[in-house]
Amino acid sequence: MADTSRTDAAAKHKAPQVRRFIEQRWLLDNVIAANGIDWDQPRTMYLSAPLGLEAQSDFAAIRLRVKKFADCSPAFQAQGRRREGRAKEALEAGNTVTARENYLMAAVHWGAAQWPFDENNDENLFCNARKRECYSAYVKLAAHKIEEVWIPFKGASLPAWLHLPPDYKGGKIPLVVTIPGMDSFKEISVAMYGDRWLSRGIAVLAVDGPGQYESAVLGIPVSTENWAAAGGAIMDWVSKRGEIDAARVAVSGNSFGSYFCTVMVANEPRFKACVVSSPNLEPGCHTIFEEASPTFKQRFMYMAQITDEAEFDTFRQTLSYKDHAGKIRMPYLVIGGESDELCPLRHVDDMLSVMKGPRQFIVYQDSRHAIGGVPAATLGPYLPSLISDWVAARLADKPFTSEKWFVDATGKVAKTPL
Repeated sequence: MADTSRTDAAAKHKAPQVRRFIEQRWLLDNVIAANGIDWDQPRTMYLSAPLGLEAQSDFAAIRLRVKKFADCSPAFQAQGRRREGRAKEALEAGNTVTARENYLMAAVHWGAAQWPFDENNDENLFCNARKRECYSAYVKLAAHKIEEVWIPFKGASLPAWLHLPPDYKGGKIPLVVTIPGMDSFKEISVAMYGDRWLSRGIAVLAVDGPGQYESAVLGIPVSTENWAAAGGAIMDWVSKRGEIDAARVAVSGNSFGSYFCTVMVANEPRFKACVVSSPNLEPGCHTIFEEASPTFKQRFMYMAQITDEAEFDTFRQTLSYKDHAGKIRMPYLVIGGESDELCPLRHVDDMLSVMKGPRQFIVYQDSRHAIGGVPAATLGPYLPSLISDWVAARLADKPFTSEKWFVDATGKVAKTPL
């Protein structure tokens, strides 16, 4: 059962007051009008990725509808209602495959509809409830076993979903813990069919950690301290599961999940390996919060339960790898875009220089923060396969060399010692 003890307190938390978000709202709306809903990140790409081809029409409609910031949630809510209605009709007709596909699509749309809200108002809570109900309906019909999970954490519970491979027949198997970014959520971590982790015989624990989506709704704030504690809470839970080999547990995180994962594994040595991509590892996070879209700072203040911008500017100085990365001993892989506009890669180089364990750094030429859309990513190693193959190899104790890879515009990989 969900731990809702903190929901009422969280709902009373007021919206952040970010100066740039308020003063530049007209500019933000003009940028969206010119560039569409993917103005700051390829959200319709990563949201649609686990859903299959049928969902592409939904996202095409969303892209056509969104002309300003205020359009974002209504556009996703409309698709959530439509898909939820189709799922119920299919279930009544006995078409369980169609029902499960539409329930997952609905859940993702409802989750995406939460993103524009920077407080736990009625609409945010409503979308969260619809997301959870639709995903729970999907769980009952899914092609693989999925279990609702609540991880005990500081008097509350972190929400998660445990996924087992479709061909699981018993015994202990390896696990990857997936950590979303600032603007994504656990329900998109595993594909409807042909998932890259499950296909490799690896179970998945998809978690909304401190400050992320459902944890934010429950009033569990983001902080370095909370993420340092989250790893131990997760591994304590994993160690009690009969299906999971607790000696073979890896962590995978994307975007701001890169920072969360780094802090987690630094403070929990029971993890066997860690891979992060599209890193946000700049100490103090000046670039993403002061130079990029003001929506990033607005949302992170909500995640931290801080409404005053000056207070948050003090808080964000605590977002640093410097007291943590030097403790990491397990294999660690970081993958970034050469032209990352949210975290200059010199900060990744600085962090790796203080790490003692085996590590790799892969850079895609010309790519921005969201890796893709450039020749290096198209012609070079395919990112999802690269990540999952690397994790599978580490969980199998295969050796590797500490190196820095540079993937150029022809797809060629140049390797140098790290």
